[in-house]
Amino acid sequence: MEKKKILVLCTGNSCRSQIAEGYLRFYAGTKAEVFSAGVETHGVNPRAIATMKNDGIDISNHASSHIVEYAHIDFDFVITVCDNAKERCPFFPTNAIKFHYNFPDPAKAIGAESEITEQFKLVREQIKDYCKSFVDVNL
Repeated sequence: MEKKKILVLCTGNSCRSQIAEGYLRFYAGTKAEVFSAGVETHGVNPRAIATMKNDGIDISNHASSHIVEYAHIDFDFVITVCDNAKERCPFFPTNAIKFHYNFPDPAKAIGAESEITEQFKLVREQIKDYCKSFVDVNL
């Protein structure tokens, strides 16, 4: 069976899409190739790396990629994880099945460090549940 190709899109490819890429890779295993990109690139957020490490998944080697880098790949699934990316996603020729879920942006959390950390954890858990369900249903 050929591996499915999954692209996760967000605005800056720094938090939500990086977290989703990590969990999709974890849950899909050898069933899929997973990529993430943004309509802009902001670098991988250090707090996203830390919150994933706290759950046993290392995304420290991930890079922040721009959508145009993957224009040549025929994806099976494209998942947008924020409304902004869904609205701004450029058209590229693909027969991909599109999914959308607008997760809150933990990078916009304010308050004490403990409150920001908690917001990252909450969003991480939402994305984790979504990714596990996605793999169970679609792969």
